[in-house]
Amino acid sequence: MNKSPARTRSIVIWTAVAAVGAVAWGVIALVRGEQISAAWLIAAALGSYAIAYRFYARFIARTVLGIDDRRATPAERLDNDVDYQPTDRRVLFGHHFAAIAGAGPLVGPVLAAQMGYLPGTIWIIVGVIFAGAVQDMVTLFFSMRRDGKSLGQMAREEIGPVGGAAALIAVLAIMVILLAVLALVVVNALANSPWGTFSIAMTIPIALLMGFYLRVLRPGRVLETTAIGVALLLAAIVLGKVVADSGLADTFTLSPKALTLCLVVYGFVASVLPVWMLLAPRDYLSTFMKIGTICLLAVGILVTLPVMQNEPVTKFAHNGAGPVFAGSLFPFVFITIACGALSGFHSLIASGTTPKLIEKESQVRFIGYGAMLMESFVAVMAIIAASIIDPGLYYAMNAPAAVVGDTVRSASQAVNGLGFAISPAELQSAARAVDEQTLVARTGGAPTLAVGMSQIFSGATGNGLKAFWYHFAIMFEALFILTTVDAGTRVGRFMLQDTIGNVWKPFKQVSWKPGVWSCSAVIVAAWGYFLYAGVTNPLGGINQLFPLFGIANQLLAAVALTICTTLLIKHGKLKWAWVTGLPLAWDAAVTLTASWQKVFSDNPKLGFFAQRTKFADAIDAGKVLPPAKSMDDMHAVVTNSMVDGVLSALFAILIVVVILDAMRIWVRAVRAGSLPTTEVPPVESHLHAPSGLFPDRSGRFDRTEEPVGAAR
Repeated sequence: MNKSPARTRSIVIWTAVAAVGAVAWGVIALVRGEQISAAWLIAAALGSYAIAYRFYARFIARTVLGIDDRRATPAERLDNDVDYQPTDRRVLFGHHFAAIAGAGPLVGPVLAAQMGYLPGTIWIIVGVIFAGAVQDMVTLFFSMRRDGKSLGQMAREEIGPVGGAAALIAVLAIMVILLAVLALVVVNALANSPWGTFSIAMTIPIALLMGFYLRVLRPGRVLETTAIGVALLLAAIVLGKVVADSGLADTFTLSPKALTLCLVVYGFVASVLPVWMLLAPRDYLSTFMKIGTICLLAVGILVTLPVMQNEPVTKFAHNGAGPVFAGSLFPFVFITIACGALSGFHSLIASGTTPKLIEKESQVRFIGYGAMLMESFVAVMAIIAASIIDPGLYYAMNAPAAVVGDTVRSASQAVNGLGFAISPAELQSAARAVDEQTLVARTGGAPTLAVGMSQIFSGATGNGLKAFWYHFAIMFEALFILTTVDAGTRVGRFMLQDTIGNVWKPFKQVSWKPGVWSCSAVIVAAWGYFLYAGVTNPLGGINQLFPLFGIANQLLAAVALTICTTLLIKHGKLKWAWVTGLPLAWDAAVTLTASWQKVFSDNPKLGFFAQRTKFADAIDAGKVLPPAKSMDDMHAVVTNSMVDGVLSALFAILIVVVILDAMRIWVRAVRAGSLPTTEVPPVESHLHAPSGLFPDRSGRFDRTEEPVGAAR
């Protein structure tokens, strides 16, 4: 074959992609004094992702990591039909994406839009390319080379007992908080929503059917199974609206308490059943809903070409006194966006279920790096949705009731006081358009995203469907987040088994039934307790720990990047350690700065202990301050602020211990040239599978030329 024409064609194509991306970035960054089309953000994102995946991810996979498809993965060597099983890369991509894509990429960018669309967009795209996707892929690779060991266990074995113990404590505690927060978002989205509850409930029997169909009835027929599953999923979504308008609505109208119990039961069952039976097919099925909706949203933007109503950089980015959240652009825009660019939670999935299912080493690029790029694109869609709506409506929805009150008149006055104009009539009209009683103080980001999505979709289909698209978006968000709860529970079980296995060896066998059932029960009970307390008490349970979500998630990313950097150095790859070392330095600077401010700031809107002092002084004076409505609430705020402040300091200290102990290992490894690791000995693979979505044109699979067992 003559390679010259193909090479020329490749150069032309990638030059064009780079040019389109560069022009889009130029428009986003440089145009001032006029509104730009949201389509420029899509062009900048897609152009950047394509370049990054084609060149940077390939460089990391082949040069930095040294992938070798001649080596058997744990899925092939340890296949037991429960937790380890070679899984088609398309199904596994769906599972991995569904498991990592939770609340963060949907609501974080919406809240960060308070700073303007430019800072958030830059971080979402640049951050994912050099930090988030790198963390996910490298963590997946190193866990895969260690039989799928959990993040905490890798820290203990590769860093040492001190840093390892700190990492285990931090990872387990943060994991429980993250799962409870994600579950609370699902409960809030589905409470009293028969459409959403029915549609999501139906994904469980559909997934079971897909699992048995692909495993028993028609093994290997992935496309056939996919067609059946997607058709049934679409039918469930359509029937959900029918059910909501029928006499069955009461059956699927569940209270927050009932939904909590359902989630706890589902989380336990999903974590103990064989992964092929429910978890993998359900996540794969959910991915079609997630990616399909986001792609339709992108098409809707390209068709309707909405303009960015938000400013590129707002005044709140400079003064740090935003009504949505307090704090300056650095570090809090990075903390708030979280999962859309870099997420510690992803490292738990990348060292949990996915490394036990991956067929070939070369697939870490497609699954680890590629899935995170897709999540970043979700975040770009979210920041667009938040930025195309009227700024007055944005602040009326996202500022808390303590700022805007609970009526359209008070909200209008408060928003006008912030420098944005919106009338009470306009607020009422916006609520009626989406069939809601009110949109005032609908905080958390999810309702704002739904309003933005409904505006885009209705622009293409007609304003008469705006309410339909709004409620569809709410249901979509719940489905988006729920898949992180089931996979996260299973990962939590793996982590607890690894931890207990250090003192009781049978627990190290991740499919040992007593360990499976007992550890799953403990993890579910832990996040289930905080969730139940949260839905029964607005100031209790997980509501008490909710302010820790962003910082805790980013601190977890610091643990993952520390472990990855340590392993690169221990393997004698010091010259490539910057690949994870630079993101680690940035993430540590951001999260530790945020932790310091949350602990020591004298601003009650920012510092936990300052907030405690403010409310304690008010109690002494006999005053009740918002959001408290009674003296009991005042005491609860004081307690919550104290707990959050202590935990923020504790998590930061634990992460500093992990990093400092890792540095000790770095020095030893540099002096010695390399150090022994717990990487399992290579075994020759007999599986054949493409490295990406499609086989390459030669029909061969990506392989390094280095033989199995070669020294690294």
